[in-house]
Amino acid sequence: MTSNAFTYNKPKVIQALRYHFISRPEIKVMMVVVNLFAMVSAALFFFKKISPLAFLISSTLWFFLMILFWFVLPNIIYRQSATFKDSFTAVLGKEQFAIENIRGHKGWDWSSFSTWMESPFFFHLYFNPRSFFIIPKEAFEAEEEQEARKIFAAMIKKK
Repeated sequence: MTSNAFTYNKPKVIQALRYHFISRPEIKVMMVVVNLFAMVSAALFFFKKISPLAFLISSTLWFFLMILFWFVLPNIIYRQSATFKDSFTAVLGKEQFAIENIRGHKGWDWSSFSTWMESPFFFHLYFNPRSFFIIPKEAFEAEEEQEARKIFAAMIKKK
């Protein structure tokens, strides 16, 4: 099965990168801890147990981390990756997944991928927890998208 040629849409890629960051277990734990810290500091400030400066510092920390994970990191990754500025064709075969463009062809055996995840606009194929490849769902016709989902489910463990 071969998909159509595809390019990356920046706002959709940024959203996919957000999904990646938010799905990381260590980021989830850190966000829960920071949110609990912010709620406890708000309650302590309300009951006049801490000073306004302590509440301001905890609120600033919360705000900074949310901005970092929601805007800064996805945009940095997008700008640093030349992949998102190119166009490709994805090839889903029985033995491997491959991408092609006018400059060449690169394929990976299905065993090269550790997990996969689906976000609203992309399939995320993970080599390891930090290295992954995203394929726009737009690269597939409606029936091909279902077939791609079945192939990923059969060949790669779901995240």
